[in-house]
Amino acid sequence: QRRVHLDQAVEWLGLDKLIERSSPAGLSGGERQRIAIARALLTSPRLLLMDEPLSALDAVSKRDILPYLERLHGELDIPVIYVSHALDEVARLADQLVLMEQGRVIASGALGEVLGRLDMPTAHLDDAGAVIEAGVAVQDEAYHLTRLDFSGGSLWVSRVERAIGSRVRARVLARDVSIAIAAPQGTSISNILEARIDEIRDEGADRVNLRLTVGESQVLLSRITRRSRDQLGLMPGMDVFAQVKSVALIA
Repeated sequence: QRRVHLDQAVEWLGLDKLIERSSPAGLSGGERQRIAIARALLTSPRLLLMDEPLSALDAVSKRDILPYLERLHGELDIPVIYVSHALDEVARLADQLVLMEQGRVIASGALGEVLGRLDMPTAHLDDAGAVIEAGVAVQDEAYHLTRLDFSGGSLWVSRVERAIGSRVRARVLARDVSIAIAAPQGTSISNILEARIDEIRDEGADRVNLRLTVGESQVLLSRITRRSRDQLGLMPGMDVFAQVKSVALIA
């Protein structure tokens, strides 16, 4: 068990300026939550349970506190159980994911593996998508872009201020992945990946979800119309081209 000291908690959670205040009056919701987490850490717990820690915060406060939670993820050598209904938080912070429905575990495993399953409730959400662990490979100074390399290929994203070789986590939403059955030409989409269709499932009356494999094991999800599926004759086992319209860097 690792003992957490006050100076460590202050550094990890960015509390150096806050502890100089003589009164808690005027603290934002995010600042109060960071202090609460620090108090919990100072007990040197063997396990940290965080139950919906950001649910009462507004969007700005959530954005401000998430980098501190990411740092805790890297600094602590104790298990952290993070309970949340927010898929964006889970995708950013988790390594292993347990899905529960009506008090019952319905799936568990590596984050990317569970989020890539079309038979899970997460596949029906508007922000369903895949998580990609990648490395910063190239900084294009002329166009202010960064190339991220991963096991299935590479993706160009807006400039990322990270050193070459740094590891990052990106998220690609299913609604941002379109499908072509021939190599696209004359397109403004820079990120086009060769993929194989593993599974297709209906999503409501007019759409379908596709599970794709890029390279040997990287999973992508795509959400297209049923009409597009039928016009292209898409079936499991087909080799296709996944056109990624947007990539969000989340960690």
